[in-house]
Amino acid sequence: MPSSDREAFRALAVELQILEGTAETLQTRLSLVNAALTELNVARMTLDGVEKETADASLLVPIGGGSFIKARLESNDKVIVGAGADVSIERSVTEARQTLQNRIGELDKTRATLQQQLVQVVGRIQEDRGKLQDLSVKLDQAGRRARVSETESRS
Repeated sequence: MPSSDREAFRALAVELQILEGTAETLQTRLSLVNAALTELNVARMTLDGVEKETADASLLVPIGGGSFIKARLESNDKVIVGAGADVSIERSVTEARQTLQNRIGELDKTRATLQQQLVQVVGRIQEDRGKLQDLSVKLDQAGRRARVSETESRS
C-alpha cells in the first residue's frame, strides 16, 4: 500500500470530522436564529393585536409553561422594548414595530449567510466522502494485491 494514499486517507478523514463538526455548529446557530426570528415575529403580531385594542381591554398574558394571567391594557400606544444589555425603553407602537422589523431583517440576513455556509460545508463533506470512498477502494485493492503477491512468493 502506498504510504501517500494512506496519509491522504487519514488527512481526508480528519478534514471530514472537522467539516462535520462545523456543519453541526452551523445547524445549531441556524436553530437559534430561527427561534429568535419566531419570537420577534410573535412580538410583532402581538403589537398589531394590541394596537387594535382599546385602553382597559382585558388580556391574557403568557407567563410561560402554557400558563397565563389576566391583565388590563393600560395603554395601547406605548410599549416597552428591549434595547439590549438588560435595558428597556418605552416607545410608541410604531417605533417598536420598526425596531422589531429591523431586528427581523438583520436576523434574516444572518440566517441566509448561515444557510449559504452550511450548503458549502455540506457540499465539501459530500465531495470528501466521495474521495474517501475512492481512496478506501484503492487501498483495499492494493492490500489484496499485496496479500496475493505475498502468498505467491511463499509458494
